[in-house]
Amino acid sequence: MIEKLIHSAYEEMAEKFDELIEIKPHNAFYDRPNTLSLLPDVKGKKILDAGCGPGKYAEILSEKGALVTGIDFSAKMIDRAKKRNNGKGEFLVHDLAKPLDMFNSNSFDIVISALTLSYIRDWNPVILEFYRVLKPKGIIVISVDHPFFDYDFFGADNYFKSENVRCVWRGFGKPIEVNHFRRPLSEYTDPFTDNGFLIEKILEPKPTSEFRDADPRHYKELNKFPSFICIRAIKKD
Repeated sequence: MIEKLIHSAYEEMAEKFDELIEIKPHNAFYDRPNTLSLLPDVKGKKILDAGCGPGKYAEILSEKGALVTGIDFSAKMIDRAKKRNNGKGEFLVHDLAKPLDMFNSNSFDIVISALTLSYIRDWNPVILEFYRVLKPKGIIVISVDHPFFDYDFFGADNYFKSENVRCVWRGFGKPIEVNHFRRPLSEYTDPFTDNGFLIEKILEPKPTSEFRDADPRHYKELNKFPSFICIRAIKKD
């Protein structure tokens, strides 16, 4: 089952992922600054970090005065997140593909989900749960693999077909095969607009200048064609 392979890969890379999270260019100088740019002032806000990994987003948001709850399907990632945040916030092992039964409705002001939903086969039940746990007018911000990048990179023969794709990551220690689900742009936006959200902004990110110093080749490429896409949506009711 694909989901088990995804889980196994993240368990295997958890330690190295945490070690490199501060400096890995695609995370530190591309995903994070762009995704965070879509958030409002978070001071005093209750935030669900859905797919929190080793807790870097939670660390940043807590430092800004947010009350963060992080969930991730990898126990090793959650262990790293707890250590990184040193008693701040709450961190739970949970698979986003399952209901968020541990949270009451209207519990959070903001949901952030960075580079996570690409690993979820069906977004609709996940987005419905985000809608339920968000307060009225609550905000959700996500980042995911750009659908046009995936279509090109994996040599897909049908843009509109959703499918499992895989590649080998070599930037986190030994090579690890990582699976995710490729899908068209409409399968990014429809789960929001069909389930009570208004999409406020779609951001096709560009790398920061720090990325240029760390990885000139990919910096040049990402200034011509995006690898990720960020979306901010608001709960309408």
